[in-house]
Amino acid sequence: MSDAALSDADHGCAGELQRIVGDLAADSGTIHFLHGDGMLHLAAATKGMPEAVLAIIRTIPVGKGMAGLAVERAQPVDACNIQTDTSGDVRPGAKATGLAGSIVVPIFDGETVVGALGVGNRAERTFTPDEIARLLAEGRQLASRRAPAA
Repeated sequence: MSDAALSDADHGCAGELQRIVGDLAADSGTIHFLHGDGMLHLAAATKGMPEAVLAIIRTIPVGKGMAGLAVERAQPVDACNIQTDTSGDVRPGAKATGLAGSIVVPIFDGETVVGALGVGNRAERTFTPDEIARLLAEGRQLASRRAPAA
C-alpha cells in the first residue's frame, strides 16, 4: 500500500499521526482500527515505512504482535528495544521496521477498545508515564475519526 493509498483510507488520521510522532520526538507511528471482521486494519502510517512492513501490518489479528496485544489486553504494550526483546510480545514484522524503543496503546471509545496507536524510535527508549497518558488521550481523540465497523 503506497503512502497515497494510505492517505485515502486514513479517515483523516495521517496528519494527526504525524503530529503525535513529532510531538513525542519519535521516528514513526501507526494507527489501526478494529473492523467488523474482528481484525485491526491499518488506517495510517508515517511516511517511510517499508512496503514489506506495510504488507505485514495491513491487517493484524487481535492478540498478535504489539498492536494486537494492546487491543486484547486493553493496556499499553511497550519494548525498550524491539530488536532485542525476548518477551514474546514483539513479532518478526515489528523487528523488520528497524525500530527499537516502541509502544502501542489501545484506542478507547468510552470503555470500548476500537483500535491501536503505535509510536516507535530508532534508538532504545522507555516511554514515561506522562507520555503513555498522553498517547492514551490522543487515542481517545482518534476514536472519533474511525469509520463505522464494516
